[in-house]
Amino acid sequence: MNPVAPFPANRPRRLRRDEFTRNLVREHRVTAHDLIYPVFVLDGQNQRQQVGSMPGVERLSLDLLLPVAEDCVKLGIPVMALFPVIDASLKDPTGTEAMNPNGLVPRVCVS
Repeated sequence: MNPVAPFPANRPRRLRRDEFTRNLVREHRVTAHDLIYPVFVLDGQNQRQQVGSMPGVERLSLDLLLPVAEDCVKLGIPVMALFPVIDASLKDPTGTEAMNPNGLVPRVCVS
């Protein structure tokens, strides 16, 4: 019988398979690699809207996202999470707009 030591004495190898995963599970240090940058996306051109419930946070149109992405790369932040602002007239109980190939999120990901 081979007893396995409990964590943290035994660290599963699956958590070391690539640099990104190693950076996520590294102990005792928070760096830019641990962050995900949230971005609120609007439809339209050259638009910025303040988010009233979050001072200092803005909703941005598609054309203003590239500089934000470039800043994330410069800062070493590996991921941007996109939160689309969908027009109320496009919303329905089944989330049809989420499957629209010409919708806001697919256009952001292609841009």
